[in-house]
Amino acid sequence: QVKLVESGGGLVQAGESLRLSCTASERVRSTFAMGWFRQAPGKEREYVAHVSWSGQSATYSESVKERFTVSKDNAKRLLYLQMTKLKPEDTAVYYCSAYLSGDPSTPSSWDYWGQGTQVTVSL
Repeated sequence: QVKLVESGGGLVQAGESLRLSCTASERVRSTFAMGWFRQAPGKEREYVAHVSWSGQSATYSESVKERFTVSKDNAKRLLYLQMTKLKPEDTAVYYCSAYLSGDPSTPSSWDYWGQGTQVTVSL
């Protein structure tokens, strides 16, 4: 069974940092690209970042570029999202995801999803 489990969410103040982790089950092969989406209340799920299956290529949305870093450890089946200089508008539920092919910026391209972890950034 494919399973993705996020951790590391919480409440922080603006300007602070937070690191999210995602643990993937053995069924999530290292050939999957993995990434992060987020969804704020009343809004659609939004692409944040993803990393290639090798972990050597990363892509970010404009809203998080220069502040967030995504990385992947295939040996440990772990995905990370290091978030710095957090802003109140980063408040959302963050989802870990995995996919094989398609447009990575589109949620429908992604094959597997975690349950999400809440990130709240206060002023």
